[in-house]
Amino acid sequence: MVSQEQRRRQLAREKYLRQQQRRTDARRKARIRNSVIASVLGVVVVLSVSVYLTKPFEDGGKKENAGAEVTPSASPSKAPDPCEKPAAGKVKPETWKKEPAMTIDESAKYTMKLDTTCGEIDIALKASAAPHTVNSFNFLAGKGYFDHSKCHRLTNQGIYVLQCGDPQGTGMGGPGYTIPDENLKDKSLKGGVYPAGTVAMANQYNAQTKQGRNSGGSQFFLVYQDSQLSPDYTPFGTVSEAGMKVLKKIAAAGAQAPDPQTGNTAPNATVVINKATVAKS
Repeated sequence: MVSQEQRRRQLAREKYLRQQQRRTDARRKARIRNSVIASVLGVVVVLSVSVYLTKPFEDGGKKENAGAEVTPSASPSKAPDPCEKPAAGKVKPETWKKEPAMTIDESAKYTMKLDTTCGEIDIALKASAAPHTVNSFNFLAGKGYFDHSKCHRLTNQGIYVLQCGDPQGTGMGGPGYTIPDENLKDKSLKGGVYPAGTVAMANQYNAQTKQGRNSGGSQFFLVYQDSQLSPDYTPFGTVSEAGMKVLKKIAAAGAQAPDPQTGNTAPNATVVINKATVAKS
């Protein structure tokens, strides 16, 4: 027969064991919870780094992307639209199978005029230094390829460029052919900087894998403020002083949040090339 003292000790021991079991269960749950939190945080960090590093290449190499290795998203900002409504007309979705035959005089001077909704942007072209590029623009402008197309991308962090030249307005379009990289040792590209006023080709070059050379098409970017970029994008023109005022007006209006499908940060300003012309002077 169990005495009262033995029964008391038995109950005390059972209580102690239950307390120990609760503490053990609590520690186990805490470890699981902390492990899950750590895993989630780890995934967030990895994804954040992955998105930052791979963002420029998310199109699988199909998108002509200015400044591929350091292309940050623009900071969304809003200012009144300083530009006019686009002229009547539609883009011509024409493509060609191969680069056009050389027709320009490499020893002559050429200028390109972009008659945009925001004002005229005159560009002195470097025919002798980038003959294939200038010849291509002479051909495309003559075909009306750029007319009524939107400038689809404005960046205002890290690099400061307005990107144009895609009739689709998505950053995925091109003329159907590619042209070689040229003039990558231009004297203006000092210290890894594309100075304000530079006009250069967008392309699919990946500086990490060293893949995508000679992949320029029709897309180009206009630098409105000195931008840190490796010399991988053909510089083929220089914007006039009056043209720079137009560019800065566009930049001052800011950029939209990234498009969820294309990733482009479109300018708030209505930037449409009503007419593009190339002339020999």
